[in-house]
Amino acid sequence: MAKSKKSENEFTGRYLVLLPEGTKSEDFLNQVKEISDFKLKKSTDFENEFFTSEELDKTDGIVLDKLGIAILNDKPKMDMMISSLTDNESRMIVEPERVVHAIHQLDEGTEKYIEGYRDAINNLADTLLGSNEVDFESEDESIGISAVGATWGLKATNVVPQTLLRYNPYSGNGIKLAVLDTGFDFNHPDFAGRIIQQQSFISGQATQDGHGHGTHCIGTACGPVNPAGNIERYGIAYNTQIYAGKVLSNSGSGADGGILAGINWAIANGCTVISMSLGAKTTNAGFSAVYENAAVRALNAGCLIIAAAGNDSNRPGYINAVSHPANCPSIMAVGAVDINMNIAYFSNGGLFPTYGAVDIAGPGVGVFSSTKLPTKYATMNGTSMATPHVAGIAALWAEATGLRGVQLWQKLTSTAKPLPLPSRDVGTGLVQAPTKIRKIVLPGPRIPIPKFPIPRPKLPIPPVPPIPPVL
Repeated sequence: MAKSKKSENEFTGRYLVLLPEGTKSEDFLNQVKEISDFKLKKSTDFENEFFTSEELDKTDGIVLDKLGIAILNDKPKMDMMISSLTDNESRMIVEPERVVHAIHQLDEGTEKYIEGYRDAINNLADTLLGSNEVDFESEDESIGISAVGATWGLKATNVVPQTLLRYNPYSGNGIKLAVLDTGFDFNHPDFAGRIIQQQSFISGQATQDGHGHGTHCIGTACGPVNPAGNIERYGIAYNTQIYAGKVLSNSGSGADGGILAGINWAIANGCTVISMSLGAKTTNAGFSAVYENAAVRALNAGCLIIAAAGNDSNRPGYINAVSHPANCPSIMAVGAVDINMNIAYFSNGGLFPTYGAVDIAGPGVGVFSSTKLPTKYATMNGTSMATPHVAGIAALWAEATGLRGVQLWQKLTSTAKPLPLPSRDVGTGLVQAPTKIRKIVLPGPRIPIPKFPIPRPKLPIPPVPPIPPVL
């Protein structure tokens, strides 16, 4: 999640309408027909429930079937229709569509990762493994990390455990993970041969990432176990099925309607986790009822939405509230920490007691991952970088436990590593990946110990006294 350029909310002119729970799309369409001449469509009218902004522009609005939300274009007489929809009997909620952003921060003076970096702990572990006469058994011996170490974030979150007695056999296998961002660079060599489902919700732009932010986030959440170059491992759930939804343009901005359409698309395709490193700055109390209900319906469908808390703070002097839409109670909001487990100076905080909380923290300073070509790799800062750490680890927990929705949320927060920081800033703590304990097997066959008889000392036999004569 990146810092918003503008302090005030930006709006597109469209409206978002939240249908009451249980309302069928057909019923809503019929209600609209009764009070207006608007021509609406349903997301189910499109293949895989995917539609473009151009298709939305050609109609008066589209109802997202999985979320029970309608996106309405700004037309004449819109205000009259909105007023009719929101009367006391309809119980519908209408909100203006906002503009959201994704803006990253490169490390100062760093556009390229310093190649050849090695971590002392990894070297020590290699030395110990090569010199001790012990064998470590795991359930999957094929999982061998031949990459040159791993990023600090993967170590700190136990994706790559730093103790010899633990290992991580999980890879996100069988889990569908959606990243809604600026798209993905499909030419990146680290993802060669990887099947990636894609859709662009930005009019006139393909899913190909022209920004770099989305490729960086996908790299952290789903990158390879062994990158193509002589570099550290930076990806977490390397066997997930990736769903790349372009909801932010190549300039790094988008709108609520496209994001909600992306969420609807991910749910329709059975995604377990949705990662969103995006948002809009908030300064006042409250949150979007439309997004909150979308998140609740996603959880009920077994899909957990994870979003960046935002980068609008300037600690220690100024802490800003969690951004939209991460400030919704049913969206997991992620704060950022650095390698020393300090809260990042830019990371937003949960300023309101009953909502808008930071739920968990992830590595968000000096995060190395993939980015668009020709740069290929970059080190970035932001709650944008912390969010895919949590999303990738959520996929590992989903694989390890079979948990979904609310139960998956609870597993992530209950297993987080507590930090000596306010829960306002880091929630329950630093996200942690599932691990297993290795079995230690002694080397070679046991040498039998022969049994020897125990010698006993020979005692002298006392002389037999003479038998006295019989008288």
